[in-house]
Amino acid sequence: MSNILCIDDEPSVGVVLEHHLTEIGHQPTLATSVDEGLRAVREGEFDLIISDYRMPNATGLDLLELLRQQGYDIPVIIMTGYSSIEHAVMSIRHGAVDYLTKPLRQEALRIAVNNAIEVARLRRENEAYRREITTLRGQRVIVGESRALRAVMETLGMVAPTRATVLLEGESGTGKELFARALHAQSPRKDQPFITVNCAALPEGLVESTLFGHERGAFTGATQRQPGAFERAHRGTLLLDEISEMRLDLQSKLLRAIQEQEFERVGGNQSVRVDVRIVATTNRDLLAEVAAGRFRQDLYYRLAVVPVKSPPLRDRLEDLPMLVQHFVDQAAGELGVKAPAVRPEALDAVRQRPWPGNVRELANAVERAVLLSRGAALGAEAFLLPVTPAAASVAAGPATTEAVTLNLRDLERVTIERALVATGGHRQRAAELLGISERTLRNKLNGPGEAAA
Repeated sequence: MSNILCIDDEPSVGVVLEHHLTEIGHQPTLATSVDEGLRAVREGEFDLIISDYRMPNATGLDLLELLRQQGYDIPVIIMTGYSSIEHAVMSIRHGAVDYLTKPLRQEALRIAVNNAIEVARLRRENEAYRREITTLRGQRVIVGESRALRAVMETLGMVAPTRATVLLEGESGTGKELFARALHAQSPRKDQPFITVNCAALPEGLVESTLFGHERGAFTGATQRQPGAFERAHRGTLLLDEISEMRLDLQSKLLRAIQEQEFERVGGNQSVRVDVRIVATTNRDLLAEVAAGRFRQDLYYRLAVVPVKSPPLRDRLEDLPMLVQHFVDQAAGELGVKAPAVRPEALDAVRQRPWPGNVRELANAVERAVLLSRGAALGAEAFLLPVTPAAASVAAGPATTEAVTLNLRDLERVTIERALVATGGHRQRAAELLGISERTLRNKLNGPGEAAA
């Protein structure tokens, strides 16, 4: 049974509508003008509106426009006389789902009402699907069912309800930030801020300000008080990405802020207290960094309350089919094309590649394959490794015209070139692929005799 609003200035038509709609199992409500009908819409909920086209003061077209302006998405059937079919056509063009001609016949009314309600249902479902697809496209999700991945997710699930600091260790491209977000999403802080600070990308002179904020006048250009990452993450989670790149002289201040949940803004002398959960990531061996004197031991143990290893792709080979399909669907959605099929030989080719850049490198390779496929099914050729001439000559061995070099500078140059080719010239991705910071890569590219971008 549907609630149906009937609008007609002729009481006799209203009686007929009420009789027919009740007989076919619906609940009618009568109104004699557009204004009265709109009041009924504001006071109740209706699945359908049946309205006469020609009424005093306002027409059916006026009703359609007023409903649109006021944000009501209710299907409308317009009634018109035999001699006014042009009105019905005009109504359809303005958004009506159907029209009925007078005098009304019960069977025609039943068919029109059922069709209109079905159209409305399909519209709602399609809109829900579109929202869901849009949401999924905008999300970065964890895909896979491998034992290595399940072990990480189980650990995160156990730690999430606590306040324990988590250190996510692993190679570049293994999804450490995704694991951090998953931890936050499962925690009691899930509705609070999740703030990310990339320690490798912070401007040299603004690291402290970025973390702790600054007061007005603290330095040139500080025209107003600015909260830092710790303040913005209050009651939520702060992700310190690539923590190994944090300057040694700032590590003691960071340690105090983590331990005490208290700090002072740059240029300030008042303590600011916060409630922040810390998650840190690194693609380096922090204990080795401690041994080398580049990272504070006390900070390491404060961060590594719960150390979690992010598994490389080579330890998740059983996840490859799911990951490839996920990235195919994602790339096709972003490009606005139909997702191509993935042939078995394509998956075999994917399994044969080493994927030093892990899941991130796989995602980039799949995106490139979808982009170049133009809708054709993906075969093994879609995942051939692109190499530069220099890299190809090294890979070919001594039989080529260019001999293999053992010069470390040359080998580094070739490796950087291959990383840039694999990432389409994207320096940040290339740096992640190489396991170095973007700043280090930039220095190498700008240095004398190094590879050009």
